[in-house]
Amino acid sequence: MRKVLSAGFGICLLLSGCVGDDVASEGSESPGGLSFKPMRVSMFKIDGKGVGVEIGALLISDSRGGLRIEAALGSLPPGEHGFHLHEGGSCAAGEKDGKLQAGLAAGSHYDPHGLKVHAGPFGDGHRGDLPFLVVDEQGNATGTVHALRLSVNDARGKTFVIHRGGDNFADAPKPLGGGGERIACGVVPSGT
Repeated sequence: MRKVLSAGFGICLLLSGCVGDDVASEGSESPGGLSFKPMRVSMFKIDGKGVGVEIGALLISDSRGGLRIEAALGSLPPGEHGFHLHEGGSCAAGEKDGKLQAGLAAGSHYDPHGLKVHAGPFGDGHRGDLPFLVVDEQGNATGTVHALRLSVNDARGKTFVIHRGGDNFADAPKPLGGGGERIACGVVPSGT
């Protein structure tokens, strides 16, 4: 049984009819630079030692509903997890406060307009906010969501990051939705 990645999927469906229906035929690219050929993003477990084993992949493509993200992931803790597009192009660990921490090379959430506000995928904050990822009791996340304010070109060379905890799409009581440590990461290829 396929499960949707988030409650945001239902909102997307109701607001914009963004399920399926790519704007052009699969495998094509529009004159505006949108890519309709699905791009595979391998996802890996990460920790303070660096990048670990592959846990599956995301397939991304452009659609009428923005960036289409189809997940086929496993080996994750059950429950809701913060899910974001980050500005950096690496999933490597980095040092913070004298300790190595998972995925710090991925940088901050994608924020091309410098808003520095975490307002969720449908809010007026930075654009790296994605609907939260829901993992079933067997540790799998499957399904499709759309990021209305993103395209494949926005994602090229950046990273998708999954956090240990959920995401309240606010900066309080904890910054950046309170998702906590980064547990999985994948670099989006910069070419086609």
